[in-house]
Amino acid sequence: MIMLPRLRITDLLPVATVGLRTRPARAALSVLGVGIGIAALVAVLGVTRSSQSDLLARIDRLGTNLLTVANGQDPGGEERPLPQTAAGGVSLTTGVLASAPTAELPGVTVRRTDRVPSAQSGGLAVRAADASLLPVLDGHLTHGSFFSEATGRYPVTVLGHTAAHRLGVDDLSGDPRVFIEGYWYTVLGILAPLDFAPEVDRSALIGFAAAVQDFSHDGTASRIYVRAQQDRTAEVASMLARAANPERPDEVGVSRPSDALTARLAVADSGTALFLGLGAVALLVGGVGIANMMVIAVLERRTEIGLRRALGAGRRHVAAQFLIESLLLGAAGGITGVLLGAAATHALAAQRGWQPLIPPSAAGLALAAACLVGAAAGLYPAQRAARLTPTDALRIG
Repeated sequence: MIMLPRLRITDLLPVATVGLRTRPARAALSVLGVGIGIAALVAVLGVTRSSQSDLLARIDRLGTNLLTVANGQDPGGEERPLPQTAAGGVSLTTGVLASAPTAELPGVTVRRTDRVPSAQSGGLAVRAADASLLPVLDGHLTHGSFFSEATGRYPVTVLGHTAAHRLGVDDLSGDPRVFIEGYWYTVLGILAPLDFAPEVDRSALIGFAAAVQDFSHDGTASRIYVRAQQDRTAEVASMLARAANPERPDEVGVSRPSDALTARLAVADSGTALFLGLGAVALLVGGVGIANMMVIAVLERRTEIGLRRALGAGRRHVAAQFLIESLLLGAAGGITGVLLGAAATHALAAQRGWQPLIPPSAAGLALAAACLVGAAAGLYPAQRAARLTPTDALRIG
């Protein structure tokens, strides 16, 4: 145990907490100031880690070997058709495990009833597809079933998650139907959200045979989804444009949907740095609040300081008293902030369906930062208190 002349370190704690115990409201506000900054830091790191973990899990679950082949879009935002031979060429490409052609039907709209004007499409599209689409996208149904080669020739549709929501079709009770450009189509199933294919989420899917029969579609694809061998994804991607359109491969775009999710990780990292900076500013403001409180405490307790000095307390005893007091304020603020930040992380994670993750290092570093800020905030008030001589302190008092 460290011993100080006439005053042991264990004696400093009761003395240092006199101000905290006699003015609890002011101490609580100072603690809250530091706690807000620490809570911001912990919450930002916790929420970022939780969201990134969820995003990485989705990427791992859905795979990074999904590729899309498309021929661009016209000025109206609709997909342009690929050559007639595109689907066959893509499926025969070395390294391709499976492929699924789809075709957006230009000018064909889906509505809940024939009473809704055709102009009010809600941003939804009608897309022709076949039974291979669901396994290639690793998709799942929340209700019903996907169409097969047999049912795909009948007026049945499978709604993407967003399309079903906008059309007000929550389940298949009552055998719901939707109106697709002059024809009633029975809803056969509803897809779960597809992270890698938002265009399918916003579509009503019908079979290619039905598209040819009812809407005079020529059977060509406008977008092809491809599952490549995992270790050959980049190689396959480099070959797909020529496989889809040997004459004009420059007109074909090949993309990997997982890259969009990966890009979100980079955006999240840049946003994290910004919010951490804001949290650091809040922590600095909390430190200034502690310093201000301690300066006022020195002025209010100068008589006490003078009396202690007259009874034999040294300058370092007085300085240590106020330094420990500010350090305790910082530590209390750090503990409060870590708890608030953890609570905020768990609340948001529960709302978003994430697994809440708070890096232990983040909590430890945040608590250490709070203690450091508290100690730094108490340096000047402690030095000011230590400089008071017994005669000056008692005379002023």
